[in-house]
Amino acid sequence: MSSESNSAQYITHHLTNWTYGNMPESAVGKTLCEGGNKIEAAGWQFAHCNAEGSAMGAQTLHLDTLIWSIVTGVVFLFFFHKAAKKATAGVPDGLQNFVESICDFINTSVRGSFSAKNDLVAPLALTIFVWVFLMNLMDLVPVDWIPFISAQVGGLMGHDPHHIYMKVVPSTDPNATFGMSIAIFLLMIFYSIKIKGIGGFAGELTLHPFSAKNPILQAFFIPINFVLEFVSLIAKPLSLSLRLYGNMYAGEMIFILIALMYGSSWIMNGAGALMQLGWAIFHILIITLQAFIFMTLTVVYMDMAYQTSDDH
Repeated sequence: MSSESNSAQYITHHLTNWTYGNMPESAVGKTLCEGGNKIEAAGWQFAHCNAEGSAMGAQTLHLDTLIWSIVTGVVFLFFFHKAAKKATAGVPDGLQNFVESICDFINTSVRGSFSAKNDLVAPLALTIFVWVFLMNLMDLVPVDWIPFISAQVGGLMGHDPHHIYMKVVPSTDPNATFGMSIAIFLLMIFYSIKIKGIGGFAGELTLHPFSAKNPILQAFFIPINFVLEFVSLIAKPLSLSLRLYGNMYAGEMIFILIALMYGSSWIMNGAGALMQLGWAIFHILIITLQAFIFMTLTVVYMDMAYQTSDDH
């Protein structure tokens, strides 16, 4: 029973975000964390467990998601800026050749999926593909390394190491994937209205897929069309975010479960090492594929924003 309890605590710890939020007055005096202390004051503070984070409601920040999203974004900008700065018309070096290969790949993908003309789409696709790939790539960092370092640093600063959390894969946080998908959704809505006008955009939601020349019958179809098209519209950001989140969360969970095998015996250590290596090699494909799917769907959705009613 103790082993099962320790395993559950280990999994929970690795799947908990480092949360900073506004604790409400209603939570003061309560003990929300198992074996923890009572909450002494309301206001902005660090959560010591998932229950405290939940009590904070929407006024929370997942600091680890923000930190590693920014770190991977900076890495992307640094290397691509470095390649652009040193670009030459002669024989390219390894970095320039690598960056040019990615740009050619993105350019080919955009040309195949986007039929209109918009200078924003290709840079957007490049940013999404590389940034999502780098965030996903953090899943290949051994699950205990960075949380262990974070706990040690927190302990030196006087905090309880058991309450120091650090999820290093931003795409396993639905807040990150929903944030990206909502931004893309808003871009899609913006260009839909810009190209078709408010009337044209409203017509897409109310005049398709059912239409009739009889005005009474058409009036009957409008609410039906709106429900069908609105569900289809909202499904785009939902599917975009949940697909990435679900795949990366499942991959991280498997790494955590494999890590539980270590420490029991040398046979289990060896089996865990082999399984971890095999899953990491296979996971490279998942990491790349999820970044490509997120990028491709973004381009497709942007192309749909340019389609008029005649294209339906």
